[in-house]
Amino acid sequence: MALSSKRRFAALSGIVAVALTATACGGGDGGDGGDTGGDTSAGTIDCAPYKAFGDIKGKTVSVYTSIVAPEDASHIESYKPFEECTGATVKYEGSKEFEAQLPVRVKGGNAPDIAYLPQPGLLKTMVATGQVKPAPAETGANVDKWFGEDWKAYGTVDGTFYAAPLGANVKSFVWYSPSAFADKGYTVPKTWDELLSLSDKIAADNPDSKPWCAGIESGDATGWPATDWVEDVMLRTAGPETYDKWVNHEIPFNDPAVATALAEVGKILKNDKYVNGGQGDVKTIASTAFQDAGLAIQDGSCWMHRQASFYAANWPEGTKVAEDGDVWAFYLPAKDESTKPVLGGGEFVAAFADRPEVKAFQTYLASDVWANAKAKTTPAAGGWLSANTGLDINLLKTPMDKLSAEILQDDAAVFRFDGSDLMPGAVGAGSFWKGMTDWIVGKDDKATLDFIEQSWPK
Repeated sequence: MALSSKRRFAALSGIVAVALTATACGGGDGGDGGDTGGDTSAGTIDCAPYKAFGDIKGKTVSVYTSIVAPEDASHIESYKPFEECTGATVKYEGSKEFEAQLPVRVKGGNAPDIAYLPQPGLLKTMVATGQVKPAPAETGANVDKWFGEDWKAYGTVDGTFYAAPLGANVKSFVWYSPSAFADKGYTVPKTWDELLSLSDKIAADNPDSKPWCAGIESGDATGWPATDWVEDVMLRTAGPETYDKWVNHEIPFNDPAVATALAEVGKILKNDKYVNGGQGDVKTIASTAFQDAGLAIQDGSCWMHRQASFYAANWPEGTKVAEDGDVWAFYLPAKDESTKPVLGGGEFVAAFADRPEVKAFQTYLASDVWANAKAKTTPAAGGWLSANTGLDINLLKTPMDKLSAEILQDDAAVFRFDGSDLMPGAVGAGSFWKGMTDWIVGKDDKATLDFIEQSWPK
């Protein structure tokens, strides 16, 4: 979706890193600067990778992002090892108007050195301006080592690698009450068919509640949670290769594979026996705020709610979010246990300058060193993780963050980025949202898919 920051705040193997010969600043252990414990001071990391960019002491790198207070504090703190190693300063600017203002600033010749882009679609738009600089080889080597091909591909445009991944989120989750499940003897489903069978059983056993609750109201972005449903199910019914063709419009939006996925979503979201717990009938999904949609789990009005890892921030203060807590989440199952498709999102680091200090900072942000520094500086409430495989999961602050990171680091997981974030804005943040909202309130499957297909830019 073109407004990924709304999603996040309304409640992201290969070549070994380039060997460098400069000496460490302190008690670092050499190599690629890995650091999975202790404090984040420069004395505990290897400064050699940044020596390769020359003397950048006294230089300043500007960062522009949609990440604002209070989430900005841990980012700013996580830059200290880089600043202490190099003597450079990072100037941070967060803005709620980031996505609207970044193109204006770039066009006006006032681009930041670094911007954190919340979706690959925006990266493509910025690259088209001719102002984004290719990432340095050292940054690419870190991405090859710590992220792998899928994530690197999302930062690549027309064969040129521009932007390293930063943070991430996992969307393939179903929230539930562990104690409510235990009281009824329900077990977490391992396949899609088991999920539907459990839904049937809950509906039969509990006439005063519904198996599912859902909400897609989100102001100007109303509809996006329903697009996530389609994307998650598309990965499960059609597979990642067909998913990629769909996102890139190599098959039309009304292709039979998409129709199959939408029909499968409809088995839940348009089933009056299944929804909408705590709210009313199917149509109430369109008017229920996504922030509030899952809260009925706590009063027993509904049993399950499909929503991303970041939904952890929406539970009322005092709610224990853990496997033995008031609420928890399980992986949205695939067709069988042999596959593990994962839908998610994240940010990417794009540079509008190629001065040595900017390249050095890009390389730092793509390292395991930064990922672990950021994990350490993240407050106890959590809400941050990365797909960086060098991230020490034990440093993450909450059970939900750890579970999400474990899924991202699972060798069996096949990750795909949120499809609407990859589609042209007129579709991903336009007709797809509107089409799914109209679908919820009564439009049929074929008319919905035809409407979205007709909107695709020629």
